[in-house]
Amino acid sequence: MTDFAANLTPTKVITVSELNRMARNVLEQSFPLFWVSGEVSNFTRAASGHWYFSLKDAGAQVRCVMFKGRNSYVDFMPREGDKIEARCTVTLYEARGDFQLTVEFIQRAGLGTLFEAFEKLKNKLALEGLFDDANKLPIPKHPKQIGIVTSADAAALRDVLSTLKRRMPNIPVVIYPTPVQGKGAAELIANAINTANERAECDVLIICRGGGSIEDLWQFNEEVVARAVARCSIPTISGVGHETDFTICDFVADIRAATPTAAAELVTPSREALLNTLNQLKLHLVKNLQFMLNQRSQALDYLARRLISPSQQIDQQKLQLLQIGYRLQNAVNQQLKNKQQNLLRLSQNLQHLNPQAVLTRGYAFVQDTNGAIVSNSDQLNENDKVKLTFNVGSAEATINKVSP
Repeated sequence: MTDFAANLTPTKVITVSELNRMARNVLEQSFPLFWVSGEVSNFTRAASGHWYFSLKDAGAQVRCVMFKGRNSYVDFMPREGDKIEARCTVTLYEARGDFQLTVEFIQRAGLGTLFEAFEKLKNKLALEGLFDDANKLPIPKHPKQIGIVTSADAAALRDVLSTLKRRMPNIPVVIYPTPVQGKGAAELIANAINTANERAECDVLIICRGGGSIEDLWQFNEEVVARAVARCSIPTISGVGHETDFTICDFVADIRAATPTAAAELVTPSREALLNTLNQLKLHLVKNLQFMLNQRSQALDYLARRLISPSQQIDQQKLQLLQIGYRLQNAVNQQLKNKQQNLLRLSQNLQHLNPQAVLTRGYAFVQDTNGAIVSNSDQLNENDKVKLTFNVGSAEATINKVSP
């Protein structure tokens, strides 16, 4: 009993909401998660995705709700009159005061026995080593011929053949037809597998059928099928049911495919992918060849530049002689130019030192009777004879007075 309920007294007044909340708490705390079986009635799928229905038997019924987040994991839609088993909890819808079950998972009635048989056989075969990876055969990447064990009129066969034709149409296919559902089908499936093994005409064997309930797929959970798959010396691929379906055949086979179409994809390389890979290799080869040709061409150009013919050698020697002649002529011209410049400089210096140049400015120089230049008055006495030389002409003179 909740704390709130414990505080109730005969005189205490509570609201309807409080009452329903107390009842819901009591129910949810009193009933753990449990299984209940019954017949589906008044099934409704709301726009929200939630399922509303009733479970009933000969004497009573109870409302149920299965929310979208839970019913999305169920692989079938319940119908009116279906007998199911539901894993659920008890609760109370407070707004209406309705007693109801919140369903977590459902399965068709009687599946518990099948699951028990499934687990029993699975454990037995596992202990014998039929599931061991060491016993698994590798699936050939490029099979020459593919075998298929399934019903000749099954949609799964059409899907497999369509996929094989799309991916690798040149690979031959051998079909070993057999019923895949119904009483006695397991023996026939095992016989088809044994036939394929005895004829040994295929490189890989696909064992497949489409999706369905656990009862529909049960023939692939029979021990006779598991033994036939285990004895098969041809690599086997099990493609039974949908992705969420698992059978004993899946565990014994060399590899499990999620669907029959996936099995066909596993057993064949993609023609388009191979062509793309081939094209990529072609482009890579062309690129490498072009790179090598460029490298060799560049090396050839380098060697060609180093290789000189006799005519080229003669031309180079002529060119060298011409260059030497040019350099010699330039050197001679430069020497002559330097000499001319020196001569001009000396001529200019001589011109500056020429006494005659001084005379042009009105000066004159004095010589004694011996012709010596008189540059100091001490060289003269009174009555000495001297000669005066001008720029133009000369004259003789007598010294009248000498100043120190």
